[in-house]
Amino acid sequence: MNTFQEALANYFDAWNEAFKTKDENLIRSFMSKSFKGYWAHGGLLEPDQYDYHYDLKEVINQYNGDTIKSFEPLSLTERKNGEQILVLGTEKAIINGIAHHANCMFIWQKESKEWKLLREYIELV
Repeated sequence: MNTFQEALANYFDAWNEAFKTKDENLIRSFMSKSFKGYWAHGGLLEPDQYDYHYDLKEVINQYNGDTIKSFEPLSLTERKNGEQILVLGTEKAIINGIAHHANCMFIWQKESKEWKLLREYIELV
């Protein structure tokens, strides 16, 4: 069983590999089947909502293989007796040489002894 910090690092490594290979299953393998996500920016009145079945292939196909995503955790809060971790942090994506920043909140939970992403809230800065 990986530690939570290893799972979080591996998740972002999976995104970077998926940008190159266009294999969405690298990312989806980290998601809970109950996953829900919310994505927004200042121009939206309401965030876009998506779930485990959203079209990750379409998302990664929008980016070239040089796209890089990284994450800086600012706080980790255990809950439910250590079975869940709430993570606040900042994400940076380098797309076509331009940095894009977002503030994020992730909820991870243990499922069959593996850390899975249950929810994410991403707000572009």
